[in-house]
Amino acid sequence: MAYSIADTLWVFLAAILVFFMNLGFACVEAGFARAKNTVNILSKNFIVFAVSSLGFLLLGWGLMFGGDNPLVGTEHLFLLGSGDHSFYDGTLTASVPFWGKFFFQLVFCGTAATIVSGAVAERVKYLSFILFSFVLTLVIYPVVGHWIWGGGWLADLGFLDFAGDTAVHSLGGWAALAGAVILGPRIGKYDKDGKAQAIPGHSMSLAVIGLFVLWLGWFGFNPGSTMSFQNPEDVVHILMTTNTAAIAAVLTSTAASWLVMGKPDLGMTINGCLAGLVGITGGCAYVSVGSSLVIGAAAGVLVVFAVLFFDRVHVDDPVGATSVHLCCGVFGTVCIGLFAQEGVTSLSARSGLFFGGGTGLLVTQLIGVAAVGAFVLVASGLVWLILKYTVGIRVSAQEELSGLDIGEHGNIAYPDFSPAADSLTAPGAPSGPAPALSAPAAPKDAAVPVVHRERAGAKLTKVTILANQSRFGALQDTLEGLGVTGITVTNVFGYGAQRGHAIYFRGSPVSSRLLPKIKIDIVICKIPTETLVKAVQDTLYTGHVGDGKIFLYDVEDVIKIRTGERGYDALQDEEANGG
Repeated sequence: MAYSIADTLWVFLAAILVFFMNLGFACVEAGFARAKNTVNILSKNFIVFAVSSLGFLLLGWGLMFGGDNPLVGTEHLFLLGSGDHSFYDGTLTASVPFWGKFFFQLVFCGTAATIVSGAVAERVKYLSFILFSFVLTLVIYPVVGHWIWGGGWLADLGFLDFAGDTAVHSLGGWAALAGAVILGPRIGKYDKDGKAQAIPGHSMSLAVIGLFVLWLGWFGFNPGSTMSFQNPEDVVHILMTTNTAAIAAVLTSTAASWLVMGKPDLGMTINGCLAGLVGITGGCAYVSVGSSLVIGAAAGVLVVFAVLFFDRVHVDDPVGATSVHLCCGVFGTVCIGLFAQEGVTSLSARSGLFFGGGTGLLVTQLIGVAAVGAFVLVASGLVWLILKYTVGIRVSAQEELSGLDIGEHGNIAYPDFSPAADSLTAPGAPSGPAPALSAPAAPKDAAVPVVHRERAGAKLTKVTILANQSRFGALQDTLEGLGVTGITVTNVFGYGAQRGHAIYFRGSPVSSRLLPKIKIDIVICKIPTETLVKAVQDTLYTGHVGDGKIFLYDVEDVIKIRTGERGYDALQDEEANGG
């Protein structure tokens, strides 16, 4: 068989760009999560492609493209062990060798599984996520892919999804939604009244880097779905609709968050750009550049309100995967039924409602959305439930509070504290003990004499509290309830009798085993010390090692620099009601 060099190179390039999106997903998700879970998130995004590749190679491809049965492929299901793949010569395109077509579809399969990772981040068991991803890519994704791209019943019905709004994005979104609901929210995400609490990610820089990697990868994702470069006009048209939707969504998501939240939230802008890219994925070859501007603008607004909605209904999605991929994937699929224009590219043969095509295509799109949503939600929900009642799907509360990096992997992403060097000997220098280091001499007359005086007025007491970072919100509420409004908070590292957690790097133990804590310093005057101590104990107590400690110190005096007031008078702005 004669293959096209141009088409093969184009599919090769596009597939590599889509593969590179794995880095983008890893960076966005890690940036939106807390530092203590970074290793876990990077590892999940790393291993999910390997798991997806195995599942798609073993059975997924065959179920997706093995014949024209309406529901699922039934012929030539197993690729391994067979050197003859001529059955698939006409699948998708005849101008690209079989393994080129396979790899291009493989990276799409991996993308669907990666979407799930963000929604279940910071509390899912590593093993359970691996098992779920394997089943998703082995069976669930291929069945839906067969319906839409493999000659199944939705394809026969005339359902359109050029690059995967439904087949990839909303499928991953439905699976992510099922996982997030069954897992439940992270500890501390909702207060006692059910109000969502902000849990900021640790690195917006990382998230922005990830966004640009994904944006770049989308230029392979959408234009590459032509699987041919024989008509360059089609390719560059898709390139433009893709980019135009993205830039429109960047602007509208920024404006929407500015209006709703009072500030232009960067996290919303990042998700807005992704929303525009997702929203145009299904219809990028079927709509005009002008229509892509409208679709992207609407998607940018939609994602802002979707994030707020999921928070309100207690679906905890740390990165907004359900808002971006599910909501905007469904939206983009529906938009095909509204904005499609016959002849806008050589690939577009039908018009939607807004361009004289009537409601036929729109109804077909809605049927596809409903069918895929129902199937994926039920199928993935069953898988999550089976895992829940067998191997379990959620880490322990203690592990979640300490971070999945230590509990699941035994190492951390940011080893801020390293063991001190045993000696100062440079490489190649004579061995032996390091020379003693003497302290620099103090300059003459530099010492300031300490003036002791009688302490007048009420007793001043400094209270230092060491506690888990996750308990800060509850502790802050307790202190405010007692009338303490002035506190100093410091992020610190340390360990007590429990000796921290063992950390390993490449199998070798790291001697520094410090745990992240918060240190809260307050000075009280009129609040009874024992009242404060009892309230703090009641708030922090869990019964587990590591609940924290309270230190009490006598304070000789307090001086307010601005006014010169001393003692209790100096605390007036910091301690309400005489506290």
